[in-house]
Amino acid sequence: MTPRAMLCPRCRRLIGSNEVTCSWCGASRADAWYSRAWKTGALDGEWLVKAIITANVLFFVLSLLLSMEARGSFRSPFSFLAPDRTSLLLLGATGTVPIDRFGRFWTLVSANYLHGGILHIFFNLMALRQIAPWVTREFGGSRMFIIYTLGGVGGFAVSYLAGIPFTVGASAALCGLIGSLLYYGRNRGGVYGAAVYREVSGWVVGLILFGLLLPAINNWAHGGGILAGMLLARLLGYEEKGPESSAHRTAALLCAVATLAVLGWAVVTALLIWFR
Repeated sequence: MTPRAMLCPRCRRLIGSNEVTCSWCGASRADAWYSRAWKTGALDGEWLVKAIITANVLFFVLSLLLSMEARGSFRSPFSFLAPDRTSLLLLGATGTVPIDRFGRFWTLVSANYLHGGILHIFFNLMALRQIAPWVTREFGGSRMFIIYTLGGVGGFAVSYLAGIPFTVGASAALCGLIGSLLYYGRNRGGVYGAAVYREVSGWVVGLILFGLLLPAINNWAHGGGILAGMLLARLLGYEEKGPESSAHRTAALLCAVATLAVLGWAVVTALLIWFR
């Protein structure tokens, strides 16, 4: 039978289907699935973006359910589509009130998965669906998730230092991704890099104008997220400078474990307080 071409599980270059090891990088096709996943980056792929979107949607639904339980009835379609502040506080909203009054520093992570209304979550997730795959393509899945997680933490940390009392939303983490693309376009240069920089700069200008027109927008979180994303992109590098390493995958795994632990803790404590 004529050998067919296939992709190496590690370097993604074409090799013959009858080759036991890759002639490019030396990877063995006999590696266990978990070994291949670790070498290629277990956080690569479309499923990671879907997982982030799913977590945001689930937390939004849970916040609505807790709010409906508090109200006792569907008083209006607008209140149904917007969780109340008590529910958001219990599930991990951040700001000076949750952190200074209740010592909930972990809300710097959980607030990235909460939203104040249906339009809030809709626009954030639409932006995430557009931006996250782009960052994944240029940086890799592991580095994208690191930037998303720590960019959100950095954005809300700046917001906290600026004295914002209560805030939620994925936009801080999204701005971390935007900041990474801003750095990428500037640092890469060339025709493509210049095009990326121009487009992302337009997003930044739009964010600034939008924030000036709407006083409810947390501009401090947006600005902090952009700066954190630029710094992280500089520290982590991007695909053209070098493929993802074991250190990147380890850091992404730690971010994932920390995020799951924080979100799990938020749900458990919220339900215990609510129904005790």
